[in-house]
Amino acid sequence: MSAADAASLAALGAEVHSCRRCPRLVQWREACAADPPRRHRGEDYWARPVSGFGDPEARLAVVGLAPAAHGANRTGRMFTGDRSGEWLYAALHRAGYANQPESEHRDDGLRLRDAYVTAVVHCAPPANRPTTTERDACLPFLERELELLGRCRTILALGSFGWDGVLRAARALGAEVPRPKPRFGHGAEADLGRWRLLGCFHPSQQNTFTGRLTVPMIDAAFARARELSR
Repeated sequence: MSAADAASLAALGAEVHSCRRCPRLVQWREACAADPPRRHRGEDYWARPVSGFGDPEARLAVVGLAPAAHGANRTGRMFTGDRSGEWLYAALHRAGYANQPESEHRDDGLRLRDAYVTAVVHCAPPANRPTTTERDACLPFLERELELLGRCRTILALGSFGWDGVLRAARALGAEVPRPKPRFGHGAEADLGRWRLLGCFHPSQQNTFTGRLTVPMIDAAFARARELSR
């Protein structure tokens, strides 16, 4: 990535932070900050859209659904401050992509190497369910991130929403998406020309508490991502 592209990625992050395109999401993210649960009372919430985070030279992009209301919407870093993030960054650390296994707040010293973490939707949605209109309003940000991550060769989609969002973004960028549309599954793969798309169950509590996603499963997904990125 050139210095100009790195600067463009930083400028895109600033643009994301100031976005107010979706009234329902603006209202929700700010309402969560105004009346947080007791465990977060007194904390200074980010309460804005959350930009992607990681290495501008990344060969791997990890794409999730959206920030959590009291996770990234609170901390201002994608997948930070909730159980899903604990799983994700621990896995990134085990795979050699992160310098530490914890991601607690924006100034905790976490650095990613060769990986970049983002989401299809950049604001916390009620019940973790963005509408299709909200998804479509936010997709251009993902498209521009993928375009600016010039070395990226592998995209790990966390969950079916992330998988579908990546397919839509790739198509908008001119990639030939296979037909019929590739179906999401843990370990599923799809050739998108410049990128190889890889599926992984989302590290939500619903999946990790029930054993649908285990530590060996997420570690295998990152091992395959590393292999595909070479």
